[in-house]
Amino acid sequence: MTALLTTSEFPARLHKLDNGLTVLHQYISATPVVAVDVWVRAGAIAEPEQWVGMAHFLEHMIFKGTDDLPPGYFDQVIENRGGITNAATSHDYAHYFINTTAAHLPDTLPCLAELLINAAIPEDEFWRERDVVLEEIRQAEDDPDWLGFQALMESVYQCHPYGRSVLGSAEQLLARSPEEMRCFHRAHYQPENMTVVVVGDVDEDTTLRLVEQAFHRFPTRPHLPSLSIEAEPPITEIRRQELHLPRLEQARLLMGWVGPGVDQLRSAYGLDLLSVVLAGGRSSRLVRELREERQLVQGVSSGFSLQRDSSLFTIHAWLEPEYVDVVEGIIGDRLSELMTQPISDAELARHKRLLCNDYAFSTETSSQLAGLYGYYNTIAQADIAVQYPKQIRSFEAQELQQLASQYLSPYHYAAVVLKPLPM
Repeated sequence: MTALLTTSEFPARLHKLDNGLTVLHQYISATPVVAVDVWVRAGAIAEPEQWVGMAHFLEHMIFKGTDDLPPGYFDQVIENRGGITNAATSHDYAHYFINTTAAHLPDTLPCLAELLINAAIPEDEFWRERDVVLEEIRQAEDDPDWLGFQALMESVYQCHPYGRSVLGSAEQLLARSPEEMRCFHRAHYQPENMTVVVVGDVDEDTTLRLVEQAFHRFPTRPHLPSLSIEAEPPITEIRRQELHLPRLEQARLLMGWVGPGVDQLRSAYGLDLLSVVLAGGRSSRLVRELREERQLVQGVSSGFSLQRDSSLFTIHAWLEPEYVDVVEGIIGDRLSELMTQPISDAELARHKRLLCNDYAFSTETSSQLAGLYGYYNTIAQADIAVQYPKQIRSFEAQELQQLASQYLSPYHYAAVVLKPLPM
């Protein structure tokens, strides 16, 4: 086992176990609470194309027990000790966590490890839980915001699997079998794909002993053909879709641009800053002009989603259908201004302060820190998780102009418009 203190600024310790498992630990004595996060590089981009939706479905099935733990036993262990647990799946990862007390960590951590490593995926539970996932898909497809965002993702990512729905489709899930899921699980839930993060009132030696005992024996990895993930080429035109949906009372305009992945983290952070300059609060440019002054929209927001291979920059407006073209044109003009006119020192300082404050508020608890470290170690490396405020504060107006010119063209983007069905 090796132990590395990744940087002088990084408060957690990183350990690599002999079997390839990564363990991150940070001692915090303020409260007797411990957050355990397990991150697995087994998100939707790990799926073969015919298995779309498998990673998310597997997240459900992980909690259906092992040969030694019956379904429901894990939840009973956590709840009886006053803890909480949950999970999530994205394109880049599957993520499982428990919040418990230090005194109960020896009882709860081994149960979580047993589920993750030795999931039985019993056939009767598979068919039963498949109905739950199918209902989740039906509910999503009845949500206009989900439909619009998924349409935008498919338009932005026409080559990369980021364009697929994490949920998959009903048709694809109905064709899957328990044995295929077991194969996917054994192939990807391996120690070299996992990061276990423990943050809270438990010392380093105890943490390593418990993790080594719990995560020591993994199943034999089956052979699966290696996946070739094609890089997403730049958007070279305006890709437009218009969807007419029932029961929709207000139109939506969604616009998306391809951003850099974690290999260009400096540029990614700059785009995050530009997103709040555009629509990050009441004083931001688009909110002030489109909502407050001209009252063309009910709401407008902008966001930057950091992803491993390529990130997503979005602008989303809620408005009356007759204003869609006008608003889209104004947004294009404001993007052009970002390229040609430097942001003032006062405006830039205000939005830097907003992002740095948001970061501070999102790293106050053990569970927030555990999630932050695990996320960054899954898509890049853990120590860069603490560099965000320093990076944001260091941006100058000229560099942001260059990033806007490189990534936020008003002539190269994807747009999805949602409108009510004609009466």
